[in-house]
Amino acid sequence: MQVIGVGFLRTGTTSLALALDRLGYGPCYNMRVLNAEPERAADWAAAMDGQTVDWGKVFAGYGCSVGSPGTAFWRDIVDAFPDAKVVLTVRDPQRWYDSAAQTMSAVLATPPLLVRVLSWRGPRRPDPEAEVLDRVQRTTWEREIGGAFGERAEMAERFERHVAEVKAHVPEDRLLVFEAKDGWAPLCAFLGLPVPDEPFPRENDAATFKRRQRQALKRTLVPRILATTAIATGAAITWAVHRKRRPSQPDR
Repeated sequence: MQVIGVGFLRTGTTSLALALDRLGYGPCYNMRVLNAEPERAADWAAAMDGQTVDWGKVFAGYGCSVGSPGTAFWRDIVDAFPDAKVVLTVRDPQRWYDSAAQTMSAVLATPPLLVRVLSWRGPRRPDPEAEVLDRVQRTTWEREIGGAFGERAEMAERFERHVAEVKAHVPEDRLLVFEAKDGWAPLCAFLGLPVPDEPFPRENDAATFKRRQRQALKRTLVPRILATTAIATGAAITWAVHRKRRPSQPDR
């Protein structure tokens, strides 16, 4: 592990991950790794339960870690890799709150009843790996931000406290406090690398995040809506044909 990102989600973590990959520090460990390899979620569930975790084994083969689930255990990971550089992504706390409220907290909230009904798949055979992954995905965010997502003033205070705690824990010569809007220059200077001749990655802003969520929901719900409509239409036609064929009852 060469670079550890310790900033909250919605502070440019996706852009940082892409930039580090471009600079040769990939692959990057983040939640997408767990989605692709759900068996890895067991490591993070163990950490949540207070068990000793071999972080060297967890991150074997990865050059950097940015965002969830790593930020939720940033102290342990920073201490486990004393030679790694640390990047704290930041932004204005008020703008961070707006972005997080529109994205992360909305995604983790209980979906509307209609969505739950249409996305329900009925009784399923237990899948231990999927259950562990779901637990990690749903609890990592709260662990990262220090509890349930709350009101603006409270969350801004938590954001600033996190920044202060990182600065107090990580030596100055090992830490870069970084805003994605500043681009390549400060990051490359910190890592001792030349600036690439290309724009700094700008990915996963709030609008992009919500668009991807809508697309994912659409992929899930549209086939179910069509299937439900087809079933209802078929039932209506069957009922109409049956009623038409049934002899009428004589008047009494």
